[in-house]
Amino acid sequence: MTTARDLLITAMDVDPDRPVGQGDLSLALAGAEVIDLLAADAVHLDGDRLVPAPKPTTEDRLLAEAASSLVRQVPYEPVEDWLWRRGRGLAAVHLAALEADGQLTRQRQRRLLFGAVRMVVVDSPARRRALHRWAADEPVLVSLAAAVGIPAEQGADVPVVTDDAVTTVLAAVNDAVMELEAVRQRRSIENAAFANLWRGA
Repeated sequence: MTTARDLLITAMDVDPDRPVGQGDLSLALAGAEVIDLLAADAVHLDGDRLVPAPKPTTEDRLLAEAASSLVRQVPYEPVEDWLWRRGRGLAAVHLAALEADGQLTRQRQRRLLFGAVRMVVVDSPARRRALHRWAADEPVLVSLAAAVGIPAEQGADVPVVTDDAVTTVLAAVNDAVMELEAVRQRRSIENAAFANLWRGA
């Protein structure tokens, strides 16, 4: 199991009535992959740049894909550039993998328009592991969740991460999510201005 999978399960399970934005989640999942690659010694940081190991090994398919897509030429890739590149559509990729592994089921929602279907996490060892990490306030998982707007249990403070490399990655995730929100707000203002122009406002 990976931190990215635990984050996705947490995002779907902790507050299912308030879904996390796909763009925010994709950036955080890319960050979670980097953190797992750091733990597996498949990559290390030189400042804010990702330096891959010569022959990274991991049994997880998506993590192996992440390792194989690392830039292997000097000056290597800054963490934030990686988040934007790897994160593009990553939430959908991880969701599909979770469904393919039988970790999700479709649930019809009567209160939604036309009985729309929602994906829910099945009770499994994977779900219990993710929720155990969440309930234990595991610092990396709680920090990644906070970055995408999932508050810690009962409003608790986000636990402190002591690993400098992980802290660098988490800071990059927060910066990227904030940048994405700024882009959303700018587009919203531009769209409103354009609509007003057509209405003659």
